[in-house]
Amino acid sequence: MDAGRILTTAITAAFVSLNMYATDLIVKPGAYAIEKALQQAREERRLNNAENVCIRLTEGTYRLNQPIIVRPEDNGIRIVGEGKAVISGGVKISNWKKEGKYYVADVPDFNGRPLEFRQLWVNGRKAVRARDVDDFEKMFRIISLDKSKETIYVPSEAVKKIAKARYAEMVIHEMWCVANLRIKGVEMMGDSAAVTFQQPESHIHFMHPWPSPMVTTDGHNSAFYLTNAKELLDTPGEWYLDARASKVYYIPLKGENMQTADVEVPAVETLLKVEGTPDNPVKDITFEGITFSHATWLRPSLSGHAPLQAGMYMIEAYKLRPKMIRPNGDHKLDNQGWVGRPSAAVSLDCAENVSFSDCTFEHNASTGLDYHTYIKGGTVDRCKFSDIGGNGILAGSFGSEAHEAHLPYDPSDGRIICTGLSITNNLITDVTNEDWGCVGIGAGFVKDIKICNNEISEVSYTGISMGWGWNQQVCSMSNNLVKGNLIHHYAKHMYDTAGIYTLGSQPHSFIEGNVVRDIYCPGYAHDPNHWFYLYTDEGSSYITVRNNWTPAEKFLKNANGPGNTWENNGPEVADSIKAKAGITPIAK
Repeated sequence: MDAGRILTTAITAAFVSLNMYATDLIVKPGAYAIEKALQQAREERRLNNAENVCIRLTEGTYRLNQPIIVRPEDNGIRIVGEGKAVISGGVKISNWKKEGKYYVADVPDFNGRPLEFRQLWVNGRKAVRARDVDDFEKMFRIISLDKSKETIYVPSEAVKKIAKARYAEMVIHEMWCVANLRIKGVEMMGDSAAVTFQQPESHIHFMHPWPSPMVTTDGHNSAFYLTNAKELLDTPGEWYLDARASKVYYIPLKGENMQTADVEVPAVETLLKVEGTPDNPVKDITFEGITFSHATWLRPSLSGHAPLQAGMYMIEAYKLRPKMIRPNGDHKLDNQGWVGRPSAAVSLDCAENVSFSDCTFEHNASTGLDYHTYIKGGTVDRCKFSDIGGNGILAGSFGSEAHEAHLPYDPSDGRIICTGLSITNNLITDVTNEDWGCVGIGAGFVKDIKICNNEISEVSYTGISMGWGWNQQVCSMSNNLVKGNLIHHYAKHMYDTAGIYTLGSQPHSFIEGNVVRDIYCPGYAHDPNHWFYLYTDEGSSYITVRNNWTPAEKFLKNANGPGNTWENNGPEVADSIKAKAGITPIAK
């Protein structure tokens, strides 16, 4: 190859040195532009022995029809955003027309099919899917439930508007989770009404015992709100999708001009997949300065959503009678469950040393970034996660759909365990804003993970959740570190929560030097006092918790196993330790 040759494509190559090529591929927004650049990079290395390949995305929006897939053939490349390069699963909605108090637009087909969505953004602001309350403190509470009839009884006043709506949904507060239940029918019964739900979520929701709608003696029955009915569309800033007619309705906020407004809805569920195989993983890939935006999540519309915890939804669950003694002899188990995993805007499987730096994850419906199985090494550093419906970051397996959620997980092929991942110096704010039972950072079965110097705020449930399994049997988790994080303004909607929460046996693991403060106090929580700054839950074992600053010693150690050490936690922790928590400034 001539050292001065320029590639005759939409991508240009840089310079040559000896027989090694340091190659920049400059990419502009266009159909399948990033996929074509990856193919070109492979050809440069195959035909010209090019090394140090960097794909540079120029400023603009790269709209997708399907996920970008990075494979082992791409090992060693960098993908860098120049300016604000946005990888988007969004579709613009335009040509709004006024009809009475609404503005209405036709929804285009996407990939040859009617487009359905659960989120809508106007000028970068997430609009409200039409619901019955503007203030969650004004939610109605259930009256009672009948699990055998799969029925919830509510005040008739609560459901009179949507009694005949075809696709209304109930979102119900259940201790540490919310369930999305599609309403099948409403039967008025005087001052109360019987509400039934669609399958499969009705069967799953009423069969499992935990979490469950609460009926108490002190007035803290589970609260709920209703959504997805045109009858509820009555407040500026709200919208409603008539999926059958492919029309979307919106009531503008004061000052919004729908002729010029930038309206986006999500259409692609996963924007980027990094996928290798256990024996041929993707290696040494770096993503820098890229924004990942407008990923959708449709499971609640198709099957409802009945979570167990941290967004993991139940696919089967039931109560045990009598209770089961676990194999290692710790306390009795009263239920079994198998879970699925929510989708993510960016997902990784079978990846080694794949990293994200200075990236932004925003306006996404479910998880932002997910390091799943067969993960070794890698860093997530100085990224921003904001306006995300579910978890900010997930790491490690939470068990496959074949693995009962309460059992220890120690696979013979240890490579499947997420090992050596570092999550550092990230800003995570306004995540979990739809699935309230999700977390800022969730780590399942992991080892040698470092979660350090992140700032987490405006979270509906828990800031950092580490571990899985509800048992104290030593398994695949060990040597984990949660250090120097600043967690504040958490538990915005859910209780049975903490700034930092653990499950299971994790030998040689440390939670130290963190600052946890400023918890919300939602009036609809079933137990207003059941919240904590630090919380080692069922089976937590061999974990050292030390030098964490909290405004008070409000901690919980629930059904813990052996080997835990608690040292110097609370308001007396030295200011020198407290000052180090949060994002580390970049040295000038």
